[in-house]
Amino acid sequence: MKKLIIPLFIILFSGCEILDLEPESQISDKLAITDASSLETAVLGTYSMLHDNDYYGLTFQSLGYLPGDNVKWTGSFDFLGQFDANDIRPDNSQLTPVFTGIYRTINCANQVICAVSTITDPQLSNMLRKQYKGEAYFIRALSFFDLSRLWGGVQLVTSPTLSSLDNITITRSSLQETRMQILNDLNTADTLLPETTNRNRATSKTVYALKARLYLYMEDWTNAEIFATKLITDDNYELVAPYNSFFANNVKNTKESVFELTYSATDQNDHSMWWQPPANSGRREWAPTDPLVLLLNDQETGGNRSTMIAQTAPPGNLWYGNMYYRNPRTDPAFVIRIAEMYLIRAEARAQLNMVTEGLEDLNAVRTRAGLELSTAVTQAELLLAVEQERRLEFALEPHRWFDLVRTGRLDDVMGVTDQNKWVMPIPISEIQASDGYLEQNPGY
Repeated sequence: MKKLIIPLFIILFSGCEILDLEPESQISDKLAITDASSLETAVLGTYSMLHDNDYYGLTFQSLGYLPGDNVKWTGSFDFLGQFDANDIRPDNSQLTPVFTGIYRTINCANQVICAVSTITDPQLSNMLRKQYKGEAYFIRALSFFDLSRLWGGVQLVTSPTLSSLDNITITRSSLQETRMQILNDLNTADTLLPETTNRNRATSKTVYALKARLYLYMEDWTNAEIFATKLITDDNYELVAPYNSFFANNVKNTKESVFELTYSATDQNDHSMWWQPPANSGRREWAPTDPLVLLLNDQETGGNRSTMIAQTAPPGNLWYGNMYYRNPRTDPAFVIRIAEMYLIRAEARAQLNMVTEGLEDLNAVRTRAGLELSTAVTQAELLLAVEQERRLEFALEPHRWFDLVRTGRLDDVMGVTDQNKWVMPIPISEIQASDGYLEQNPGY
């Protein structure tokens, strides 16, 4: 595995903006965390980094669906066309904001983890101390996981970066080592967090859900099945029906969501602008592909999921994604939904040759979508049926590209034969700033 050094400016001197529960302004990475109040501010600032448009607010999510076969480039920005053509160059302007934005999130989490044990403020109860630390570990785990999905093994920065010399000699870890760090962070978070239900902040239940996803990527089918079951059997989560019940009519925090990032008039994201057509005050830089439109509009495959797309009036007749539509731009980011837990368990059970049980999970998702029960009988048929269901269930969310990569199906489905292209190039700006320490991913 090639080694890399994270260039200095990606995580230095960047603000950890306050999560807009109640807007406050912002917190600097270098602000001293000395008491209960400043610690709480730092924790909220770390969540705010997840909300940022460079991360779940827009850009990270677009990198998860633009290269796949569900979404096509339709606008005027050529750098987006590189994702559509699976010809992404290291100087692509979308790469650097995501790369730096996720590492800024990690740096904020590291500051909380480092500071929380040193504070002696009597206003900081042991319960809050554990909660804040657990939340930081969860956010760091999620951030490393998302980095690994885009770039493979990454540099594991686990202490705060406050100066140009901090963490400069850390080298790149393997994908396996990166995943073990993620798992260790999740295990630590689980010991600290309460087992309560909170759709916007991390709890043990949120940890279980991300563990289920991580184990799926690691092909640990037994543990993927175990942790998905923890959510599926919890009455606080359910497949809300019909399909659009979790996003239509300006709803937030339905029982569908395990972890959802919400926005407000003072804390907006740009998702709807890039999906909606000019007639709806958007740019429509990307749109559903023709095959996806056909699948969603076919009652036998799409069912009531056709509501996630819409079409402009004649003579344009332009199809566009309609999951992100709010004005002002306050569409939630659906980081983890209960539907994913059902399909994780279905896939894991199929891999464990528990075909009957896996079929039940698949059919739970299909029934919610208004579809007939699946006719899959064999293990192979069930795995393909789950793949297809994931394609449609999460059509406008960042799953399809990552699913095809993790299952090794990218060549079969999309004809991307060069496996070097299954991960993104390191941004050229980071290469140039590294003074020779940062090596590019192979093939770029």
